[in-house]
Order: sequence, then structure tokens, then C-alpha cells
Amino acid sequence: MPFFGSTFSPKKTPPRKSASLSSLHTLDRSTREVELGLEYGPPAMNIGGQTWKFEEGQWITESGGNASSRELQRLKKKNIQLEEENNLLKLKIEVLLDMLTETTVEYHLIEKEVEDLKIQHRRKK
Repeated sequence: MPFFGSTFSPKKTPPRKSASLSSLHTLDRSTREVELGLEYGPPAMNIGGQTWKFEEGQWITESGGNASSRELQRLKKKNIQLEEENNLLKLKIEVLLDMLTETTVEYHLIEKEVEDLKIQHRRKK
């Protein structure tokens, strides 16, 4: 049994009217076509005299830009070559570090043997 009478039951709130933030719905069809164009198409922009289009999830330069397709192919080939060279140099560094580690360990072992021999020689005297 509740202390204050019946159980709490709030009143149902009335539904809200949806208000559009865009004013395009107030324009008639002909004005919308003038403002937005008949075909919306992919987004495009002009940066530094080069036109870029957003197609299939990537920004692509149009053929009117500064870079020719031949130059792009050359740059891609050079990029691949530099990546391969970078990978080779990383491998060489890894091998050299392994060699250095091995030589350092051998040096410390020989140094310890020499120290042990010195101690044994002093005990014999």
C-alpha cells in the first residue's frame, strides 16, 4: 500500500512538431532546380587550379589538372621503387644490429674468460 495514495503515473506528453532547419522546403520546384541544379552529381572543388571530384570514396583529379597521366605513372613507379629500397634498408639495419649484438656478446664472454684466467693466475702465485 503506497504512502501517498495511488501510484505515480505521469501525463502523456503531446508529440512535437518537426521543424526543418532548411529553408529549401519553402521554395517551389523551379527555384530549387535553379538553386541546386537539375543533377547534383559528385561533389567537386577547385584547389590551386586543379579540379578534384569525389567519386567512389576517393578524391580524384580531373584530366585538366597540372599532372599528366604519364607523370602520375612515373611518380607511382618511383614511389614503389623507394618503398622497396626502404624495406631493403630496414632489413639491412636489422641484420647489422643482430651482428653487433652477437659480436658484443662474444666480446663480453671473451673478456670474462680473460678476467677469470687472470684471477686463476694470481691464485697460483
